[in-house]
Amino acid sequence: MTAVKEVVRRPLGHFAERSIAGLVAVVGAGVAFGLLLMLVRFRWSPLQHADHEAAEWFNGLVAPHHALVTVLQAITDLGGRPVLIWLVSVAVLGLLIRRQARLAVYLIITGVGGLILDPSLKTLVGRLRPVVDVPLASAPGNSFPSGHALGSFVAYGAILLVFLPAMAPRWRKPAIAVAAVLVALIGLTRIALGVHFVSDVLGGWLLGAAWLGVTAYAFRLWRRERGRPVPPLTEGLEPEAGRDIAPAPAEEHVLEHPRSAVAELLVGWVLVFGALYAFGMFVSYHAKDTFLGTLDTGVPRWFADRHTDALTDLSWWWSKFGDTHAILLVSLVFCPLVLAVWRRWRPVLFVALAMFGELTLFLASARAVDRPRPPVENLDGQMPTSSFPSGHIAATICLWLAIALIVFPRTDRWWRWIFVATAVVMPVGVAVSRMYRGMHHPTDFMGAILLSALWIGLLYWVIRPNADLAEGNRPAIESEQVDELDDELASAGRPD
Repeated sequence: MTAVKEVVRRPLGHFAERSIAGLVAVVGAGVAFGLLLMLVRFRWSPLQHADHEAAEWFNGLVAPHHALVTVLQAITDLGGRPVLIWLVSVAVLGLLIRRQARLAVYLIITGVGGLILDPSLKTLVGRLRPVVDVPLASAPGNSFPSGHALGSFVAYGAILLVFLPAMAPRWRKPAIAVAAVLVALIGLTRIALGVHFVSDVLGGWLLGAAWLGVTAYAFRLWRRERGRPVPPLTEGLEPEAGRDIAPAPAEEHVLEHPRSAVAELLVGWVLVFGALYAFGMFVSYHAKDTFLGTLDTGVPRWFADRHTDALTDLSWWWSKFGDTHAILLVSLVFCPLVLAVWRRWRPVLFVALAMFGELTLFLASARAVDRPRPPVENLDGQMPTSSFPSGHIAATICLWLAIALIVFPRTDRWWRWIFVATAVVMPVGVAVSRMYRGMHHPTDFMGAILLSALWIGLLYWVIRPNADLAEGNRPAIESEQVDELDDELASAGRPD
């Protein structure tokens, strides 16, 4: 029994002696949160009065300004569960690819703990959300503590502690400052939008600081007991992993001649727009008596005559694969994984420019051509853009074609053909669904193909996204090593 007490006392003694300031901060945050929880739970009148006064003041300040509300809603989304879960999940997968399983386990435990604490404490306290004169946003569940404040503090703080070693020393303090400002802004938006009281947000920050501190210092304690040096937290959790988790440690220049590349892309963009404008004006206003005009008249009517409830539901889902949210989600998953596996920024730049160029070309040509929608029932209702070219189809082609062009030459495994098939099936499915729903003519589909082929071809020629392959670059993890990730994750989670 004495031996057991000594084993427990020794690491705790090291923890208290060498991290006393951090320990005090963690304990202080925990005590402050506990005190605030009790005041909220027992409805202390001065705190309730101050919370309601602040809620009314913020509502009167923000409600008349619609542009400000839009900005606040965009910022508050950065602290929502979808964004935070995506961020942590991609970071965990990237760490596993770079064989940093201990850091991946740390992110998993810290993130899951934050997800558990939020709803359980909300249920325990049972505080209702503010009621304001002009509701600006809505949120389910109870009010204390703020899940956005708690989640953003934990997620952004944990990711910062993990990836600080990958940054140059001069960028670490600015990165900490940016994360702190972002967390503060997310908390303030919850108050300004009227979905949380001030004490809800303060409670979320305090609980987030306590939980993040507990997990961070537990990780540091684990390092001490295994004889590893424990630097200040401003250097991150595992400084020796800095080069391994750096995005592109061996890449000196993203582009060899960036100025000429920018000039080529600008000139190319203008030429692509010119081709789109010429084709769009012809098929929209001068091709009535041609085969293309007959096609544009007959195909929408053919689809309209064959509407059924089942096909309409299916077309709605297929159409969603080409909308902004789906395209953005796939891009935000694919690009970090490419960076983790191949350690080069150029393929990421290729995908980003593919999507940015598609969006700008689509908006410019749609505005210039201003083609009406087909003269059939438009199942999606009134749209803010015109018919030519199809933005859904063009975005789908550009995204999946860019992905296939990056993945196919980088592996000799059979599954690379899946990306080639997807680059064909996804655009065709979206195109059929858009025409079925009466939103586009067949030549709008042709315009999307023209846009994608010209823009992706130009980008491939200028950016050369696979140039690192000629230099002998190898992936951080080979495809046959994927099965080893589970074993590494399991071993990192077990105590030594």
